[in-house]
Amino acid sequence: MTDHKNLQEDYLEKLNYLIDRAKKAGASDCDALLYSGQSSSISWRLGKLEDVERSEGTDLGLRVFLGKRQAIVSSSDMSKKTLDLLVERAVDMAKNAPEDHYAGLADPDLLALKSSDIPDLDLYDDTEKSAEDLKTLARTVEETALGIKGITNSEGASASSGKGLIVTANSNGFSGHYQSSNFSISISVIAGKDNGMERDYAYSSKRHFSDLREATSIGQEAAEKTLRRLQARKVKTCQVPVIFDPRVSKTLLGHLAGAINGAAIARGTSFLKDKMEKPIFSSGISIKDNPHIIRGPSSKPFDGEGCRNQKLDIVTDGILNCWILDSTSARQLGLVTNGRASRGTSSPPHPSSTNLYIDKGKFTPSELMQDIKSGFYVTDLIGMGVNGITGDYSRGASGFWIENGKITYPVNEVTIAGNLKDMFMSMTAADDLDFIYGTDAPTLRVDGMMIAGE
Repeated sequence: MTDHKNLQEDYLEKLNYLIDRAKKAGASDCDALLYSGQSSSISWRLGKLEDVERSEGTDLGLRVFLGKRQAIVSSSDMSKKTLDLLVERAVDMAKNAPEDHYAGLADPDLLALKSSDIPDLDLYDDTEKSAEDLKTLARTVEETALGIKGITNSEGASASSGKGLIVTANSNGFSGHYQSSNFSISISVIAGKDNGMERDYAYSSKRHFSDLREATSIGQEAAEKTLRRLQARKVKTCQVPVIFDPRVSKTLLGHLAGAINGAAIARGTSFLKDKMEKPIFSSGISIKDNPHIIRGPSSKPFDGEGCRNQKLDIVTDGILNCWILDSTSARQLGLVTNGRASRGTSSPPHPSSTNLYIDKGKFTPSELMQDIKSGFYVTDLIGMGVNGITGDYSRGASGFWIENGKITYPVNEVTIAGNLKDMFMSMTAADDLDFIYGTDAPTLRVDGMMIAGE
């Protein structure tokens, strides 16, 4: 993907060709999406190259409507003959599809039709990394971790780079495109031996290569986290405050995202279905979704239907303000999409968050736990024991025990349990928010959780 401007023009021409042909074949409306990408990755373990992967591909999808009947077809073949066959197949499929009264393109008034509607989010870095460059990064991160006393084995290191181009258009006059890139380094290592072995990991993933952490820093972090887990103990069953480290606190936000997804609300399968404009969190919690964070991990200048997208204040001072909506779920609920459609080339749009995060609180992580006489600091969660209909929550966990406001010894083989409605209402956020995953939260404290141990 060296001449991006020419590629964009060529791909847009193909999409417009599909749309024009589909309209002539009888489609009342249609849209098309094309994704072109390339990626390279290196796996390295115990001083040896394990694997080299490189992939390149282009996929396009066409969605056609015959009134309220829709069909979707996709292909990786860009030839004119195949494009013609795609149109023919899609229209035939739509004729036999059941009617969906909520299906259809987004309202034209909501589309990002002006250049000012499509911000430059600096998502693309044209830095080229060869296989040898990636090999050096993977080797360095592993050598650093294995060089720290107490680390006995490696589960492997990896380094990768990827670039992509998204082009989309529809019969209501929208066309848009943007490029993105991603670079990452990761390592997982083991400490101890026999029955006393522990593992942990560290990684860095960024849009721009220059924003990546140093490989040596990542290796050192993985080693230090692994060594801290040695000589883990079990604890007795009890009810105590639980502190969620940022790498697991984000999962609580993920459960919220599922519960306020417009599709779940429309089906009535969410424990928050009756909570609009009501308090669902403690008064100090605010949650936002912002697709326009510069170089953000899940940023996008427009949504999967071509709609303008802006920052959403989902929860303000504990009160729920909105659902996550695409056009279909919005119509089902008698609302208007808030630009949160996501889609692939072979599936219709669906509601999805972008850069979803809990705003930082007023306390440092240390201050958050300073009054805890006995508590649990969670660094890892196991399993998916969460009921999205009732909010019941039960997951295996490991981490560290808190005594008199300080982290003391490592703990494993316990289960933490509660109900998300109660957990949200007893939540306090620390001030260490960082944008890493696309769904991000600072250190979180949840009071009154059950710990099932010995």
